Amino acid sequence: MHALTPDGPPRAERRTDKRPLVGVLAANTVSIAGSSLTLIGVPWFVLQTTGSAGRAGVVAFCATLPVIVAALVGGPVIDRIGRRRVSVASDLISGVSVGAIPLLHYAGVLDFWMLCALMAVGGLVHTPGLTARAVLLPNLAEHAGTTITRAAGLYDAVSRGARMTGAAVAGLLIAVFGAETVLLLDAATFGASALLVTAFLRGVPAAEPQRTAGKVSLKAYRAELAEGWAFMVRTRLLLGVTVMVMMTNGLDQGWSSVLLPVHGRESLGGATAIGLMISLFGGFALLGALLYGMWGERFPRRAVFTAAFLLSGATRYVVAAVTDTTLPLAVTMALAGLGAGMLNPILTTVMYEQVPEALRSRVSGVATAGCELTMPLGGLAAGLLVDGFGVATALLLFGGTYLLTTLSPMVFPAWRGLDAAPEPEPEPAVSSSGRPLPGSVREGSSPHPSAK
Repeated sequence: MHALTPDGPPRAERRTDKRPLVGVLAANTVSIAGSSLTLIGVPWFVLQTTGSAGRAGVVAFCATLPVIVAALVGGPVIDRIGRRRVSVASDLISGVSVGAIPLLHYAGVLDFWMLCALMAVGGLVHTPGLTARAVLLPNLAEHAGTTITRAAGLYDAVSRGARMTGAAVAGLLIAVFGAETVLLLDAATFGASALLVTAFLRGVPAAEPQRTAGKVSLKAYRAELAEGWAFMVRTRLLLGVTVMVMMTNGLDQGWSSVLLPVHGRESLGGATAIGLMISLFGGFALLGALLYGMWGERFPRRAVFTAAFLLSGATRYVVAAVTDTTLPLAVTMALAGLGAGMLNPILTTVMYEQVPEALRSRVSGVATAGCELTMPLGGLAAGLLVDGFGVATALLLFGGTYLLTTLSPMVFPAWRGLDAAPEPEPEPAVSSSGRPLPGSVREGSSPHPSAK
């Protein structure tokens, strides 16, 4: 006789349904592939129309600053409105904002401030949509009858594959049709993502509005946000991971929005070469994610995490600074991608193991805001450094900072907690409003969003 589970039929008799997980993976594939078009298309558009690396940095600043605000306050909003609705609204608004750029340009009325404003709108709404889909992963994995680790590896793998495909397509389309066509195609991919989420997540309870927190009020909202913030800052490991990824994400933003486009334009032959570099990085990151999904659980997370970050970080900047040919940087980008692909499955798995579901959106939002705090400054600093000292000097400065940052797991003892298994506290955790939370975490846990 099978034992009954608290919420329904015998565990062995539960039916699995892979369609919601497949739908979210498909939506992420389309949306992220489209975002890769913008990743190359917007900097190239700015460089073509203004010729200024500094202005490219300003656009990157405007695009990423609202991301911090959205990530910081978005967690409670995601739970209240519903993860499916937030994801759909995010994609639709993002599509309109990016599609308006080429349309206004064709009409001859696009001013620089308009470009900055449209990118800011896209940055404001894009992160809540990604967060809404990401926090559903444990529920979708359970529905599909698979483990969180495997689902997280697959989730990151398809994301990496989408970036690889989008970058390759972007490079070719820019070379043949121009950056404006790339941006229009990105707008269409956001619409397709919204349709997929609407179709596949309808009827999934975890994707609908969560009403268990009681009446909506500013006081309750502040309390929920404070719960996520308190959970994030109360452990040394979480603070260490957040600070480290905050630094690397800022440096990576400068790389992708300014340094690589300028280096590609001056030394590598144009947008096609940039697309090739990003595709190599994405393709080998996909391979790294798949390898970690198959065999990663056999190795200590801290060792893999440290080695992967060292491999994927400073080497790109140094090689780009000392060579003006494609092959050395292409090999370096491939190896860097292999390491980068192993990072997000580790962070995602640790987060889902140890964060109570009631706090998942809030903690993810606050932690994401912390990790993205330097991203606006990364793009802006890269643009100013290139205009002031040249691209080679900027690359070396960024690479040296990256190396020092990624040595931290080898130096600080708190990082040993990355390998520790979750241990439930003897008493249930209680929220700041006095409500018991459905789950608890031990001191030293590490809920965390993804690295770049």
